[in-house]
Amino acid sequence: MTTQISIAVAALVRDGRVLLVHRRPSRRWYPNCWSLVGGHVESGESLHRAVSRECLEELGVHVHDPVPISLTIDDPTLDMHAFLVTRWEGEPVNAEPEEHDDLRWFRPNDLADLKMAHPESLPSIRGALQIATE
Repeated sequence: MTTQISIAVAALVRDGRVLLVHRRPSRRWYPNCWSLVGGHVESGESLHRAVSRECLEELGVHVHDPVPISLTIDDPTLDMHAFLVTRWEGEPVNAEPEEHDDLRWFRPNDLADLKMAHPESLPSIRGALQIATE
């Protein structure tokens, strides 16, 4: 049995839009597609710490109070943990240009037209947007 890779991702939401990053075409896994920001959980690291670290490394922001949300994916090799983030310090930038070649804010209606790393996650992302605007 293959050990799952633990991943922590964040749905940063502001003004009814979610921030997604575009993975470079040269990436080994999920190249040339959009995804939530995040990455591997390091050994001994809590999920909250991992998502906070990933947001700082990849976006240059300090997140506050990440809230766990459900995220559906179809990759059995990944143990995906998603968080809704509505408060952070700093303005998100592409702090990892070797990993991502773009980052943008998307409204719920824009998501269906994107090539996503995990298209099956779209209902979960839309749900996070709805929670954030309530």
